[in-house]
Amino acid sequence: MAELIVIGFDNPNEADRVLTELTRMQKEYLVDLEDAVIAIRAPDGKVRLKQSVDLIGTGAAGGGLWGAMWGSLVGLLFLNPLLGLVAGGALGAGAGAISGSLSDYGIDDGFIRKLGETLQPNTSALFVLIRKAQPDKVLQEISNFRGHVIRSSLAPEQEKRLQAALSGGGVSMPGSSGSSSSSGSSGGAQAGSAPSSATYSV
Repeated sequence: MAELIVIGFDNPNEADRVLTELTRMQKEYLVDLEDAVIAIRAPDGKVRLKQSVDLIGTGAAGGGLWGAMWGSLVGLLFLNPLLGLVAGGALGAGAGAISGSLSDYGIDDGFIRKLGETLQPNTSALFVLIRKAQPDKVLQEISNFRGHVIRSSLAPEQEKRLQAALSGGGVSMPGSSGSSSSSGSSGGAQAGSAPSSATYSV
C-alpha cells in the first residue's frame, strides 16, 4: 500500500527541486513513486498544479498507435489500408485522450486543490504517493532541503524522522546513540525498532 506525503516549502521552486531529486533516486531504485504532483500558490493567490505524468497526452499517443494498427487491419479487409490507417489513428487518439482525461488515478485533484488553497502565497507543496523506499538513504538525500510535513499517512515515528531531516536536524539512524540519548533508554529501544527492515513502504 502506498503512503501519502505532503511537504510544504517557503519557496515556489523548491517542490520542483525535491521532485527532481526523488526522480533521480527512483532511477537508482532508492524510492518507488506511484504519483507526484506539485502545487504552487502564486503571489496573487492562484493555485497551479503540475502533474508528474501527462495522462491525457499518454492516452492519446497510446490510443493513436492502437487505432492505427486496428484501422490498417480493417482497411485491408475492405481493400483500402491507407484510409483505415488514417481513420483508425484519429479515432484511437480521440478515444485515448478521453480515457486519459477520465482515468485520474493516484492523488485526488480535489484534495490537492483544497490543500493548495491553504498554502501561503509564493510557496509550494509536493504531494507524493510512495510505494516503497530505502528510508535512510532517501532521508539523507532530502535533508539538503528545508520544508515541513503538512500531511502524511506515515507512522508517527517515521513522520518525525522525515520532519527532522527537512528541518536540518540530521537523520537519526535506528539504534544510534543520538536517538537514544534524547529519548532515554526506553525511547532508544523504541527508535531502534521503528524501521524493522532496510526497505519498507514509507
